[in-house]
Amino acid sequence: MNSETHSTTPPTSLVIASRESRLAMWQAEHVRCALHKLYPSCDVKILGMTTRGDQILDRTLSKVGGKGLFVKELEAALADGRADLAVHSLKDVPMELPEGFALSTILEREDPRDAFVSSQFASLAELPHGSVVGTSSLRREAMLRMHFPHLDVRPLRGNLDTRLGKLDRGDYAAIILAAAGLKRLGLEARIRALLEAEESLPAAGQGALGIEIRADRADLAAWLTPLHHAETAAAVEAERMVSRALGGSCEVPLAAYATWQDGTLRLRGCVATPDGQRVLTAEGTAAAPDVEGALDLGRRVSADLEAQGAMDIVRALSTASGARVPPAAAPAA
Repeated sequence: MNSETHSTTPPTSLVIASRESRLAMWQAEHVRCALHKLYPSCDVKILGMTTRGDQILDRTLSKVGGKGLFVKELEAALADGRADLAVHSLKDVPMELPEGFALSTILEREDPRDAFVSSQFASLAELPHGSVVGTSSLRREAMLRMHFPHLDVRPLRGNLDTRLGKLDRGDYAAIILAAAGLKRLGLEARIRALLEAEESLPAAGQGALGIEIRADRADLAAWLTPLHHAETAAAVEAERMVSRALGGSCEVPLAAYATWQDGTLRLRGCVATPDGQRVLTAEGTAAAPDVEGALDLGRRVSADLEAQGAMDIVRALSTASGARVPPAAAPAA
């Protein structure tokens, strides 16, 4: 590994830490191939790891510690030098990284939408009353309950193949998954319908991959720079700012989604109760923002949601789960 190597010298070897699920390994291999193209003589290896999030499958994430369960073991490998970088699905990365770590690189985004997957039905609208729909996300659950209150929404855990297996076994009439994962694994044919943002606003960072490194690895950050996609980075930084400002976690149905159009970044945010009975929405725009401008856009949208009472929802859900409630945010400029 190359912690002492000057950044202008190409790396000779790199180790990528990854979860061992098929999707996670695809993501790590995707980055490995990209690094090989940049540095053909570099030996890039993948260190597969099983995380606590992969091991606990009988309870929802909101009840066992949240998204951080998917990254802690990978961060330990970075800290002790077993790996140089970790590849994450960005929607699984906590909004605050531990001290000493940095999200150095954000790759170009895949489709950020949610996907409707069913063996029998073509869309949510076709599902009969009482049909069982599976999802791992409180955000998706709230959206389903808001738009389709007649459906029976139940938890769905496990990696992508496990979830599809439960559907095929008949445990669910339909399941909702991230479209990006299905497309990356060549399973696009399983998608019966894509849910547009108006029906199911995506989670912050959904569809994007992030690379985490130790904060002291300036050499590595420089080597990874060509993989960084500025437009995706601005969009997801705005989204993650909404979640960060409102204390977004697995206990809170919170969505944030930013899109580019003609040089303008449009950000939509949503906070809801899990039963879908109370849904708060806000949006804002910024012209050609850099990362700091994107963060400011996120602050403005989160402040709008807070003014509508979003923190009442966050505090109620966080208190019920025992999670830490964030301090009130400073007013946006």
